[in-house]
Amino acid sequence: MGLFSFAKNVGRKLGVGDDEPQKAAATPGQPTAQQVQDLHERRRAAALVKVVDQMGFKVDDFSVRVDGDKAVLKGKPGSQEEREKIVLLVGNHEGIGNVDDQMQVARAEAQAQFYTVEKGDTLSKIAKQHYGDANAYMRIFEANRPLLKDPDEIYPGQVLRIPVQATAGAARA
Repeated sequence: MGLFSFAKNVGRKLGVGDDEPQKAAATPGQPTAQQVQDLHERRRAAALVKVVDQMGFKVDDFSVRVDGDKAVLKGKPGSQEEREKIVLLVGNHEGIGNVDDQMQVARAEAQAQFYTVEKGDTLSKIAKQHYGDANAYMRIFEANRPLLKDPDEIYPGQVLRIPVQATAGAARA
């Protein structure tokens, strides 16, 4: 799918100690700043793999590499929908500004649109904008489960999946 941008300073925290690695001057016998950074990025990558697994996504040969604020995803998810949800799950974590999706799905499917929530947005407002029907908000909610637990709990900067329009006649923004 490619490279996706996210709001780096919003989202869930990974809970791997400090959000940023310790910056310390290297002294003999202690790790260098680069070694500390590398260790921190490996811990963040392992935490992201764990989050994907805990959400119930099954991806063959799944791996995450973190390089600064970029996460690189590799593996073979079962569907395009799972692929997109994994990209969003990883990208909607604090400290991740970009996701480089290098995952491959066996069967090509239509890609959903991604939408970044703005202040004042509701799922109904987003549904009206994309489908022409505010009552279609549950379609967006269901398309983002298990990432969303409640249709009323979205936040500015969060990125959501907007599934492809099922009927051809509805308005799109």
